[in-house]
Amino acid sequence: MPRIKSAKKRMRQTKSRTARNKAQRSQLRGAVKKARTASNTPEAAPAFATAEKLLDRAARKRLIHPNTAARRKSRLAKKAHSG
Repeated sequence: MPRIKSAKKRMRQTKSRTARNKAQRSQLRGAVKKARTASNTPEAAPAFATAEKLLDRAARKRLIHPNTAARRKSRLAKKAHSG
């Protein structure tokens, strides 16, 4: 347990940020999974749009690397628009 005031504050910040990151990452994974499984169905377009939006946000907030977001978006788009 930290004794220094700034270290205590840093611990509180880390705790809240970790919780937020975990929630956002979970939401992102769910959206990507839904978009992947919804190909060639009526709900494919909105699922793809949601996943794309969340991937952009995650990259902007550095939750995931921007290149990773771009790669995943590309693969999702390829799958969503084929067939």
